[in-house]
Amino acid sequence: MSMTEVVACMEQLIHVQTQGRAWVAPKTNLSTDDERFMMATLAAADDPPFMAVKALIVNPSNPARSLSAINSSITLLDSDTGLPLAVMDGNWVTALRTAGASAVVARRLANADSSVLALIGCGVQARSHLAAFAEFYPLTQVRAFGRGRENRDLLCTIASDLGLEAVPSESAEDAIRGADLVVSSIPLLPRIEPFLDANWLKPGAFVSSTDFALPWIPESLQMFERIIIDDRQQEAAMAEPMIDASLVHGDIGELVSGKVRGRLDKMERTAFVFRSVALGDLAVAALAYQKACADEA
Repeated sequence: MSMTEVVACMEQLIHVQTQGRAWVAPKTNLSTDDERFMMATLAAADDPPFMAVKALIVNPSNPARSLSAINSSITLLDSDTGLPLAVMDGNWVTALRTAGASAVVARRLANADSSVLALIGCGVQARSHLAAFAEFYPLTQVRAFGRGRENRDLLCTIASDLGLEAVPSESAEDAIRGADLVVSSIPLLPRIEPFLDANWLKPGAFVSSTDFALPWIPESLQMFERIIIDDRQQEAAMAEPMIDASLVHGDIGELVSGKVRGRLDKMERTAFVFRSVALGDLAVAALAYQKACADEA
């Protein structure tokens, strides 16, 4: 599936939600004493007629077992009858929908001529965002900064294969300064010490923080003229907010519907900070299921 298809499906579902024909429940999560993080999300719609339920576990002990730190699955059901239709790899769906959500917002908050992309964190999300932004922006250079050399080198190879200049950055600051687009996708592991400073951003930069803004120094977030989150209702139900509520200008639904305006001038620093986009899980899962059925027909 192309990212253009993913973005179109997500935007359609967001419009359907504003019409009262799609629904998203605030995510449920819990933590254990051994630092596991467990989460469940739920989204449903009448058009397309599906419900997607995702179950996810983050376990920092997994890499020592040669497993991904995050593993998940998605069950797709008929939203009318409740009959199960498919079980999908949640990691694959999450990668596509997260980059898709970033692209939906970036198309309204980032400058159209953005050419330099900085990726903070070089894992699955970095690769999916590289693919998405390469599809929508005239990228010429990609900067990569992360703890794992293997992932960083792989990301640089992918960027080079796309015909882009790949720069393995020595520090996060080196990657961010002068970049037009910045994606932070630090693994959601315990005890993250903020190390990213919004003061490094140039005027006009756009940031997508897929990691709850945890790696960003809270005081520096005031540098943003405009911050959009994924879901105001969901955020209000969370025990700990991602960022100071006074910094939030709206959510993705309000942005796509036009209730909240996008970028106002070329020099604004803008950001999308989000926990999860359950409606995005539904969009990707529905699109994948429909394509699979069409292929079998």
